[in-house]
Amino acid sequence: MADNISAVTDAEFDSAVLKSDKPVLVDFWAEWCGPCKQVAPILDEIAGEHGDKVTFLKMNVDENPVTPSNYRVTGIPTINVYQGGEVVKSIVGARPKAAILNELSDFINA
Repeated sequence: MADNISAVTDAEFDSAVLKSDKPVLVDFWAEWCGPCKQVAPILDEIAGEHGDKVTFLKMNVDENPVTPSNYRVTGIPTINVYQGGEVVKSIVGARPKAAILNELSDFINA
């Protein structure tokens, strides 16, 4: 499905996301979520284009319940951008590529 995006687990979240020295985008998704499947290839494309500036990760909320709960992820897909250990951007719901790029412009054009 996604070639440019690695999966992250609850156990790895702290080291892979919160302690990262560059912004990290985490796509919270689930196997049964239709809109998640729509947004996955878009994020994969963006990751291929801008992966040097932002780390792209995905988290299966069914397999990793702790992190989504900590960050009050109630609807999926939710795309959170973390910087310096904090959520600096949250995009809820499937969006077209242009809209996602627009939301991420601060990070990918930095």
